[in-house]
Amino acid sequence: MSYTRESAETLGLQALGWLVGEEDLVGVFLGSTGLSEAELRARAGEPEFLGSVLDFIMMDDAWVIRFCDAHGLAYDRVMLARAALPGGEQVHWT
Repeated sequence: MSYTRESAETLGLQALGWLVGEEDLVGVFLGSTGLSEAELRARAGEPEFLGSVLDFIMMDDAWVIRFCDAHGLAYDRVMLARAALPGGEQVHWT
């Protein structure tokens, strides 16, 4: 399955909603980004920000598993959605 930008943004919003509900992770996310809760709400519709949410979740396989299990998704969906958002293009070093 490939994602359109719109469907990737939808998954990013689902991920953000999940992250906000995870008390053990939302503080880590806010601390690592330096965002306040108000800024988090204000930026929720920005594709670049949603990409950063997916990047954060992909930092730990356990977080990917928790999110995907909570939403009934295959574990590769986070990575595929991230690739469809700004900054998610695969880098070619050669």
